[in-house]
Amino acid sequence: MANNTVAGNQQQPQAVSKIGPNAGKHGNNLPLWGNEKTMNLNPMVLTNVLSSPYFKVQLYELKTYHEVVDEIYFKVTHVEPWEKGSRKTAGQTGMCGGVRGVGTGGIVSTAFCLLYKLFTIKMTRKQVMGLITHNDSPYIRALGFMYIRYTQPPADLVDWYDGFMDDEEMPLVQQVNWIMYLSALLVCVCECKTAVQFSTHSNLVSL
Repeated sequence: MANNTVAGNQQQPQAVSKIGPNAGKHGNNLPLWGNEKTMNLNPMVLTNVLSSPYFKVQLYELKTYHEVVDEIYFKVTHVEPWEKGSRKTAGQTGMCGGVRGVGTGGIVSTAFCLLYKLFTIKMTRKQVMGLITHNDSPYIRALGFMYIRYTQPPADLVDWYDGFMDDEEMPLVQQVNWIMYLSALLVCVCECKTAVQFSTHSNLVSL
């Protein structure tokens, strides 16, 4: 099972807090950012998740965090929103031709069904940290980071991802895409934080 199996040749993640960043007064509780019903997922992706027999039947039987983690370990083989070849995007351009789920649906991926299942069990900070530092599968860790991306305040993402940018555990192609995505995301977040700090400083100087 995923809780007990450790691959000996995988790189160990950098030591991080067991409870995650900015715990503050909330402790182990993990407040949600944004829409507390949709998890901020794209509407078409969410619609396909909720109507998926896999989500409605098989995942309904899973009641605990550890059961869901084991399911990720055994079933997830990629972290894209749609199963390969299940969407017809020919002739579509821009957002309609990408992975945002706009225009044409498909068979929603096992990964995104499990991502939303994690959302329904209301994970704690320690549980989220358990995902992103997991040794058994890069996909367990990937879903942990995706959960953070969808549910946590944008200003906190830098702290959550700190120490993981050089992770070499993912398969090569996904690792490159993952690093490019995180790098672009962190640049945007850092720029926003810098802009806010500059604005605040300017206002203080003008007083």
